[in-house]
Amino acid sequence: MNFDAAIFDMDGLLLDTERVCMRVFKQACAAQNVPFLEDVYLSIIGCNAAGIEQILRDGYGAGLDYPTLHSEWKERYKAIVMHQAIPVKEGVVELLEWFKHHNIALAVATSSNQEVALVKLRLAKLDHYFSTITTGCEVKSGKPDPEIYLLAAERLAVEPSRCLAFEDSNNGTKAAVAANMETYQVPDLVKPSDEIIALGHEVYPSLSHVLQKLKEVVLPDFIN
Repeated sequence: MNFDAAIFDMDGLLLDTERVCMRVFKQACAAQNVPFLEDVYLSIIGCNAAGIEQILRDGYGAGLDYPTLHSEWKERYKAIVMHQAIPVKEGVVELLEWFKHHNIALAVATSSNQEVALVKLRLAKLDHYFSTITTGCEVKSGKPDPEIYLLAAERLAVEPSRCLAFEDSNNGTKAAVAANMETYQVPDLVKPSDEIIALGHEVYPSLSHVLQKLKEVVLPDFIN
């Protein structure tokens, strides 16, 4: 066995939240008479709060009233995700159960706010799978910096090189690869760019496909 732990992003990978978040951002823009700039929005996926603010300010320019837009967006988003379960992505439960069966330590490394992340995982009935949940508010540098993945590995007491990492976003994939983890990307709203593909990590259409690959290749000595 060539790994001891698996670390997962959350939004867009475990939970189908990215479409909810983008829809609500569009609504917040409309409410504040701000244009929706899709390219700018897509570039924030995988970033923590500080990174999102910087990208939006740069993308929209000095005229953006960021505090007001952010407040509108945050309240609309929390009204949904803090009160109803977001659908779980394809293959998530099967993969988590397989890791659990083989006593692989599991963690989450998400750019989301801690309070919101814990509620989303609990409502989706996924929280019990994970030994630790590391969030964007706990690190100084968000994805694509590897800090959040390194902290998650430290909390698991596992060397980063002995961890698998699972991501959907390009920013998150950069972070996981930079942390020296064997990285699997399952793209959601944003396809991997040529720059990302050149990193040489694994790219699959779903976590179901990842599970099949792990059964066949990574742990051939295990009983599937």
